[in-house]
Amino acid sequence: MTKIFSVLVICVIVFSHQTSAEEIKGKTLIQNVCNLSPNNKDLCVQVLSSDPSKSPNADLTDLAIVALRVAAKNASAILTDVKMLIDDADLDPEIQQGLADCKETILDAESQLEDTIAALLVEADVDAQTWLKAALAAITTCDDSIPGNDDVLSVKSQMFRKLCNIVVVITKAMPASRII
Repeated sequence: MTKIFSVLVICVIVFSHQTSAEEIKGKTLIQNVCNLSPNNKDLCVQVLSSDPSKSPNADLTDLAIVALRVAAKNASAILTDVKMLIDDADLDPEIQQGLADCKETILDAESQLEDTIAALLVEADVDAQTWLKAALAAITTCDDSIPGNDDVLSVKSQMFRKLCNIVVVITKAMPASRII
């Protein structure tokens, strides 16, 4: 009888601890997550606090989606710049081809960010991480197709990486039971 009681007490303690850990939301959770991203802490807090409807009561999934939407806006801005540059008749044909290649990979990255959101919503976190890695690979391919690293596109692609890395931190913080 005492063994059963002991097991019951342990279960109650574990579940109460787990419940209290899961109840951390909003500003406290944002601070906790962003502390895991010391190189981008200020950006992390800014991005994760940017959605007035979700951020105040956000859980990890909500925060990941907020960051992914900001990353998607960044990707759209890159795409707009690429489309504008492609139309420049004074550009070397090789650079125009690189921009055309970049345009295709940015379109892929946008799609992969949407796939990441969809995977998170159904708690398929491993799939979300796979799509996120694909989006990061797409931006690297874009960068590699255009020479130079100090232009507007390079600056925006660096920001894209930082935004995606915030999502990586969040998905790594998700409970292990969701990632299996």
